Amino acid sequence: MNRIGRVSVVVASMAALGLDVAALVFIPQMRIQQSRALLAQATTAAAASSGSASASSSSAPSSSSSSSSSGSSSSSSSTGLQDGTYTGSTTVTSRGDVQVRITVSGGSITAVDALQYPQENPTAVSINGQAIPIYIKEALAAQSSEIQLVSGATETYSGFTGSLQSAILQAKAKG
Repeated sequence: MNRIGRVSVVVASMAALGLDVAALVFIPQMRIQQSRALLAQATTAAAASSGSASASSSSAPSSSSSSSSSGSSSSSSSTGLQDGTYTGSTTVTSRGDVQVRITVSGGSITAVDALQYPQENPTAVSINGQAIPIYIKEALAAQSSEIQLVSGATETYSGFTGSLQSAILQAKAKG
């Protein structure tokens, strides 16, 4: 049976069970929003309880331990970010590791660099070649890790936002 035939069977089965086909789109989006809310709560709690970069690794359970920071801490704005360069923790995903580095100047994120991301096959190279620049642009615009998911790049999104949040927490803690 071809792919269209399988989709037709799934849709017909869902309709027979009284399930809404829109649930196929809504449920994953709902989970993303729930994950963002949980990450925001964990980040707030970690910052309030210890105010240190070590708390950031416990708020992101899928992160491994390689993180570092460098640069001066001469300025911060309403974002509370200290100037410098901060490397987020390497976030392990099912598709590969993701790690980002941010540069903060004048209290704002002025650069985001993807140091590591999945490139193990042509599909990953194609997907991430499109998604990573979008994630970088969104992070610069949002000045946070609350960015939009690129369809088809969910694992990279999870890794990118996890590592980005780790770097941001380091920039906030260094003060």
